[in-house]
Amino acid sequence: MNIESTTDKVANGARNIADNVLQSAQDAVQTTRNVANESLDKAATSVRELRREASPVIDDLATRAQDLATRSIDFCADTGARARRQMQQAADATTRYVVQQPGKSVAIAAAAGAAVTAALLLLSSRRNR
Repeated sequence: MNIESTTDKVANGARNIADNVLQSAQDAVQTTRNVANESLDKAATSVRELRREASPVIDDLATRAQDLATRSIDFCADTGARARRQMQQAADATTRYVVQQPGKSVAIAAAAGAAVTAALLLLSSRRNR
């Protein structure tokens, strides 16, 4: 196995990890949107009922609640987009580093693998006591 092949594998592994994290972030944003939309739908139904029964002060409060919910959804969407950008930047930086420093990248990956293995062995031996 040559260094280019190893470098490609490391780069692909880094991309896969970044893609998985990005997908998780996107899933979290979508879940947040779905929950927020359900909450907005419930709030809209409640607001309609309150408007039939309530005073103008309560109508004003309901409008503020809807505005807050909308801002919250926008904030969550912005946060998700920012997380996606940051994850993409991290993936790009990792890929650049692996391409520019293949030897160091392999050494770092080997050291990280050894550290994880040692930690797992240590945890395993402690559990068996």
